[in-house]
Amino acid sequence: MLPISIGIAGGSGSGKTTISNYLAHALTNYKIKVIHMDKYYKKKRPIAIAPFSGKEYEDFNHPTAIDIDQVINQFNQALHSKEYDLVLIEGFLLFHFPELHELIDYKVFVDCQSDDRLVRRIDKFSVERYTQEEVITEYLDLVRHRHDEFVEPTRWHANLIINGSQRTEKGSQMLLDWLRQKLKEGYHDNNH
Repeated sequence: MLPISIGIAGGSGSGKTTISNYLAHALTNYKIKVIHMDKYYKKKRPIAIAPFSGKEYEDFNHPTAIDIDQVINQFNQALHSKEYDLVLIEGFLLFHFPELHELIDYKVFVDCQSDDRLVRRIDKFSVERYTQEEVITEYLDLVRHRHDEFVEPTRWHANLIINGSQRTEKGSQMLLDWLRQKLKEGYHDNNH
C-alpha cells in the first residue's frame, strides 16, 4: 500500500513549514518524508517588473521559478519507495500545479492575513540577507500581487483550511489527531 500523502499550501509566511514541522515531530513513531518546495527553485529564475512600482525583481513567487519536474520526481519517488508511512509536501505554489496536487491524497490550505504574512517575512528575511525596508518593498511591490494571482485561487483545491493567523495550535492539533487516526487505521483514499 502507498503511504498517505498530505499537501500543505498557503501564502508565503502563512505557517506551512511550521505546521509541517509540527506534524513531523509529533509523528516520530512513523516513517515520514517531508518535501519543502522552496528547496526546488531553478538556478535561473524569471525577472519580473512589479505592476505597481515598475521595479525589477528576481521573481521567486512565479510558478516558472520552481523546478516542478524535480518536485514531482521527488514526490513520486517517496510515494512509491514503500519506505514511508506518510509523505508530506509543502509549498506556497503547491496547488497551482494540477500535475502535482492531483497526486496528493489530502490537501490543506493555511489561510493567513496578509499583514501577518508580511510580519513573518520581515522576521525571516531581514535576518538572512535583506534589510527590513527591502523585504517590505518587495512584498508590497510583487509578493502580494503574486499571492493574489497564483496562491489565493488555489485554496479551493483544499480539503481543509487552517487559520494560520491564530497563535494557537488548535488547527494543527486537529489535523494531527485526524492524521494519527488515519495512520492507525492504515487506510486512506488512494487517488493514484
